[in-house]
Amino acid sequence: MKRYQPALFGGLFIGILSSLPMVSVVNLCCCLWVIIGGGLTVYLQQQSKPEPVEAGEAVLGGLVAGLVGAIISGIISFALFSMIAGGVDTAEQIRQAMEQNSEVPPEVRDMINNLMQGQNFMVLLFMINIPIYAVFSMLGALLGLAIFKKKTPPPAPPMADVPTLRAPGL
Repeated sequence: MKRYQPALFGGLFIGILSSLPMVSVVNLCCCLWVIIGGGLTVYLQQQSKPEPVEAGEAVLGGLVAGLVGAIISGIISFALFSMIAGGVDTAEQIRQAMEQNSEVPPEVRDMINNLMQGQNFMVLLFMINIPIYAVFSMLGALLGLAIFKKKTPPPAPPMADVPTLRAPGL
């Protein structure tokens, strides 16, 4: 569990900031909160280890953070959408606009109406967010690895190359 703790914190960061109504607008800029969450995951991984984080470990942490962030964001977004009275009205307005527009085929209308209902909307939100958040969080983790990776000290020279010091006169 301790191994995935940085990824869980990164996912929590992603999920909360990506679902808050006014703050989530920043995600429109290339999934910025998701990328920062992946970078945060690598930063936390690096702080807990004396040696540099490997690229595979960083990518795995970014993937887990993206998945956790997508799930948290989906749950919070769905809860906010359901709690706000305008959420129900908005769905109804979309249905009415589609029915008034004769260019929308009936099959598409029925499919969108089914997707706009409670659980289907949440599944659609997860189907969109999970792959996007996973990929962008892994990219953020790689970016964080480039920024936060500890430098490895140069290897010690072999003992044969080290000059020996001799006292004068010996």
